[in-house]
Amino acid sequence: MQFLAPGMLLALLAIAIPIIIHLFYFRRFKKVPFSNVRFLKEIKEETSTRSKLRNLLVLLSRILAIACLVLAFAQPYIPFGKKKNQGPKDVSVFVDNSFSMSALDKDVPLLEKAKQKAKEIVKAYDASTQFQILTHDFEGRHQRLVGKEEALGLIDEIEQTPEVRSLSKVLKRQRAALSVRGQTSHLSYLISDFQKSIMDLTVSQDTILKVNLVPLHAVQEANIGIDSCWLAAPVPILNQPNTLLVKIQNYGQQAAEEVKLALSYQGQVRPQGTISVPAGSAVIDTVHFVLNQPGWQEMVVSINDYPVQFDDKYYVSFPVMDKLNILTIHDGKNNKYLKAALEGVSYFRYQDQSVQSLDYSAFPKYQLIILHELKNISSGLASSLKEFIIDGGNVLVFPGATGNISSLNNFLTSLGMAELSGFEKVEKQVQRVNTQAFVFKDVFQKVPKNIRLPKTSGSFSRKGITHTGEEILLTNRDGTPYLVKMKKGEGNLYVLSAPLDLEYNDLVKNSEIFVPMLFKMAVSTGKALKISYVIGRDEMVEVRSTEVSPDKVLKFQYDGQEFLPEQRVIGDKVILGINNQIKKAGFYRLTKEGTDTLGVFGYNYDHRESNLSFFTDEQLAQKVPGYTILAPTEVADLSATIKHLDNGKVLWRWGLIGALLFLALEILLIRFWKV
Repeated sequence: MQFLAPGMLLALLAIAIPIIIHLFYFRRFKKVPFSNVRFLKEIKEETSTRSKLRNLLVLLSRILAIACLVLAFAQPYIPFGKKKNQGPKDVSVFVDNSFSMSALDKDVPLLEKAKQKAKEIVKAYDASTQFQILTHDFEGRHQRLVGKEEALGLIDEIEQTPEVRSLSKVLKRQRAALSVRGQTSHLSYLISDFQKSIMDLTVSQDTILKVNLVPLHAVQEANIGIDSCWLAAPVPILNQPNTLLVKIQNYGQQAAEEVKLALSYQGQVRPQGTISVPAGSAVIDTVHFVLNQPGWQEMVVSINDYPVQFDDKYYVSFPVMDKLNILTIHDGKNNKYLKAALEGVSYFRYQDQSVQSLDYSAFPKYQLIILHELKNISSGLASSLKEFIIDGGNVLVFPGATGNISSLNNFLTSLGMAELSGFEKVEKQVQRVNTQAFVFKDVFQKVPKNIRLPKTSGSFSRKGITHTGEEILLTNRDGTPYLVKMKKGEGNLYVLSAPLDLEYNDLVKNSEIFVPMLFKMAVSTGKALKISYVIGRDEMVEVRSTEVSPDKVLKFQYDGQEFLPEQRVIGDKVILGINNQIKKAGFYRLTKEGTDTLGVFGYNYDHRESNLSFFTDEQLAQKVPGYTILAPTEVADLSATIKHLDNGKVLWRWGLIGALLFLALEILLIRFWKV
């Protein structure tokens, strides 16, 4: 057995105090006059013997109580082994500074307690020890090893952050930092509430790094948060009803009643009613709105919830065009009915061009490109259209009765669609409308029984069966497809089996089908419109290179502050790197030279912190049995605990228990042993 504070053993000299008191106090006699003591002799001898025995037991209890108390302060321990954890050490201390650490324990935030524990850890080691102070921010300055005083300063600077890292990534970061110097003794401390959403540690076979878990606990609160939002339609439409879907999650164990939902738009807060969310479940609600001006829209969806409020707001932003751009490509003669239909819709900005005078670089500005009975599709046009579709564009093909079917098939097969075979002058009637497909969904409240559907007197048949990814939108009575959609990349290819010419097809006369079909094709897209971003996860955003001038400086602006993003040009896109510069939820405006707005990005906090479910000390011990868990009963004096762990089995508690037992024995002897 050894002692951490052997100097305290000098206090054993205090044992002399009760001995001196015993020798002098109990030798004092008081004379009492008595006429005859002959009758008291027998009782006097018996009483004197019992009194001496009791006094000796009281003295022994006092001596042992003082001895145990002194031993407790001397902090005895039994070494685990020879030279355990001796020599230079490198220590990494992780302080969980996520939102969940703002919870209170006895009116003190867990983050403040975590910082205090981190300081106690640092103070437990000598001046030769090197430290890494790490947080969820993963800052560059936290990657290097520093001395004791600088480590204490870094701990003082720790603040709450929206960043959230899994603990496996934290441990990997610690290993990387501690491996720099190659010391034989590497120690890791993880101070956290060990929320289940980030606790992904597994049993490690690493014998070099010793991992210590320091769990902190607060009163667990119920929480309701907005998980995500998305638009019901692929493209929001100006001056038309639009729908935003909102997913609200109840992370608690009790149902939430009358949760108020509101939408903030254009400076106005519009209540959307109340909803109820069952315990541990999610509810999807709808928010309806009308956009009355083009450009970038900023919306905030909010709920009322207390006390956890960081996830009660969700920031949404997206662009709205004043018109949809549509291009028709022809061989020199356009279809007058097609032109009239497109020009008749005020929401369309229509343009037609001859195939001989195309500007392929302008394709990205269109939402829909229509190929009207082209006799031949060149390899250059086919390649540009394919790239346009994959990047999110829509192409509608009306095949020509006398065109080069081989060039058209080359284009179709390059996108994975079945080929067209020979043109047949056979009458066919469209019988079925696929109202489950986006193009015709919500066009009819109920398909009328007497609806007029297209019929053809000449059409192409298809080779083979329907390919994977194809969707039949209109079907002839004989079961052959009339209109087929093929999703490719982030866009769509639509192919009719018949020419648009009235000689073979009366589609242009079926306004109930033709005009809604063109409109829905123009607004359809396989590329989901990204309307929100997550801090720490979405570290890159993209804009079109056509919107960026090489000589202009791009800046992100928020709340009077601005920062410069990293820029990389990839094809027709510019990738902007955030590089961990966004820390607060809100709208971040991307500008050229601080004036022209290129985009508005709604950033939200990571909702992994919303689920306030934590591992208990017992669960941690079961999940990672190889790690040392410093339970709350031990972390009251963390510096001393660490010293004990470095040296061996701690015995000071037994000394304290012994002192209390012997003091209790003394009290019992004095109180109940009467002489």
